[in-house]
Amino acid sequence: MLDGLAADIGGFEGNAQTLRVLTRLEAKRAHADGRPAGLNLTRASLDAATKYPWARGEGPGGTAKFGMYAADRPVFDWLRRGASAGDRCLEAEVMDWADDVAYSVHDVEDAIASGRVDPRVLFDPAETALVAQLAHTAYAPDLSVNALEAAAARLVDTGTVPHTFRGTRADLAALKDMTSRLIGRFVYAVELATRARHGSGPLTRYGADLVIPDDVRAECVLLKAVAAHYVMLTEERRAVMGRQQQIIETLVAAFSHRPELLDADLAADHAAASDDAGRLRVVIDQVASLTDARAIELARVT
Repeated sequence: MLDGLAADIGGFEGNAQTLRVLTRLEAKRAHADGRPAGLNLTRASLDAATKYPWARGEGPGGTAKFGMYAADRPVFDWLRRGASAGDRCLEAEVMDWADDVAYSVHDVEDAIASGRVDPRVLFDPAETALVAQLAHTAYAPDLSVNALEAAAARLVDTGTVPHTFRGTRADLAALKDMTSRLIGRFVYAVELATRARHGSGPLTRYGADLVIPDDVRAECVLLKAVAAHYVMLTEERRAVMGRQQQIIETLVAAFSHRPELLDADLAADHAAASDDAGRLRVVIDQVASLTDARAIELARVT
């Protein structure tokens, strides 16, 4: 939603916003001329946090993901000095895999615990066929549907997926055990594959790449598709997202017309902006910083 509202100023992307927070918005240090310097992290730390090291439209394969707004080009060029265009350091690859693993496994755990997903669907070939098709279409077009169905079978064969969930303490313990074991499975498999290719010595920055075997990636995206199919893409969820979009639209309009509502630090940025594009970017910064609860409350009173 924010991406559409910010289309005329380069859009919005969570990863590009992260760079902006780390190097500009989070208050800790300032440059000698008074410009904010964010957390004053090292180049290596910032590079490790840059999941998509390119500007909008410059990524591989036509990806819509990007890690930098045009206004943040100077700090991006500084942190990427000496790196080949588009190459990610090993630490960024590790962070990216950690994100995928954590979200895929925990989203399924949450979905089962909330009653939105019956764990028995993972034991049902007809259900896993539907999920595998979604995983292929949305997350891994390079992996066949058959390979993704086989991934579902392997996950079940680990013995970690519970057959039922009734919310008892024993059920909750089994579910958390599933989460721990699956995370361990994904992390260990990638560690073994990476060491097999690069050896036992230190692996840092651009000296090695993270190796994620296709079968392991298939298992991870299959879980991601479970959460998408049974939770994220349901009519109930779509209705919630519709209300959330209305809140975001309301807030962007309110802050644009009444900048005095901005937080004090962002109000100063807004006043210092030299044009409408700069002022809108500050408004986007404000809305992106809000918790769900604060956004709902602000939309109610504006």
